[in-house]
Order: sequence, then C-alpha cells, then structure tokens
Amino acid sequence: MSTIGIIGAGSIGSAFARALARAGLQATLANSRGPQSLAQLVKELGPSIMAGTREEAASKDIVLVAVNWSKLPEALKGLPDWDGRIVIDANNPIEAPLFQPAELHGRVSSEVFSDLVPGAKVVKTFNHLQPALVSGDPRAEGGRRVLFVSGDDAAAKAKVTALIDRLGFFAMDLGPLAVGGRLAQFPGGSLPTHNLVKFG
Repeated sequence: MSTIGIIGAGSIGSAFARALARAGLQATLANSRGPQSLAQLVKELGPSIMAGTREEAASKDIVLVAVNWSKLPEALKGLPDWDGRIVIDANNPIEAPLFQPAELHGRVSSEVFSDLVPGAKVVKTFNHLQPALVSGDPRAEGGRRVLFVSGDDAAAKAKVTALIDRLGFFAMDLGPLAVGGRLAQFPGGSLPTHNLVKFG
C-alpha cells in the first residue's frame, strides 16, 4: 500500500484523515504551525494518523494538499522535488472569510495548483463534497457516495481511485484536469453542488 501524507489540517484535510483512520490506513498529517499543534487532533483520530512536518508529509507516495487558496504558495514553498509522486489537489479557489472567487485568469484551478508542485502527478478529488460527507459513512441509502476524479496521468488516477475505493467511496473519472478539473472546481464548476450516490 502506498504511503500517505496530508498537508493542511483544516476542514478538508482533517476530514480526509478521519476517513483514512476509519479504514485503518496510516498517514502523516502536517500544517503550518508544526506537529505539536496537531497533538490533540491526532490523539482523537487514533494511532494510524501521525503528526509530522511539511517535509515528512510531502515525502509520501500520495500527498493530499488542502490549504486556503491564498496560502498555497507558502505551504508548498521550499519542498523537495516531487519526482513523479502523486499529489491530490483538494483545494478550491475561494478566499475566506468573504468567500470571494480567486482570480485565475481563465485557467482551471488545478492547472494553477500544478505549477506549485513541479514534477508531481496531480489528481483532483476530495474537494467537492462537504467535509462531513468525506469523514462520514460513504455508504448512503444502499449505495456508495461519489467522488469525482480528474488527472492527466492514468496510472496516478488508478492509484487514487484504488484509495477512494478502499475508503468505501465510488470514484467517477471526469477525464483530464482541463476538463474534469473545471467541472469539479468550486466555485464555477457544475458538479460540486451535487451529492451523488452510486447504486449497484
């Protein structure tokens, strides 16, 4: 099984950590304030989730990044080359507290994000569901809750799809980042408002 890191311990990052913990999967969780600030959270999550530095989280095979949009450059600055590892873009181009859409100059947010992780294989997912749905039971009304997935590397998408399946969700492939990333982007995309369930 691939090793997993999480950069960002806000609502999305911690929800992903809870989903991993529920499935008994190990991960290293990091934030901007250092491992000590995460002591209470990782104690609550259980023994499979460990607090670490940004560098430790970024060294894993699969790294989910979920950071406030304006703080992404600082959060990813100075990290070693990604060297073909998988980075999950779980970010949305929106600025709290006013929730104003970020200026992307016509680009898809995942394309902007990709520039911040040179050498990585970027897969877009885990951004469009409310955090409570990510951390909650993925089996709903007799089916499995859907997570949209997009990316330009087929092997990377396959590995992330396998992880999503292990967590109990159903992965729906939306194609490359330029297409699927735009559809699943919030705000602006047509899919984030939908909470879909796959039956059968």
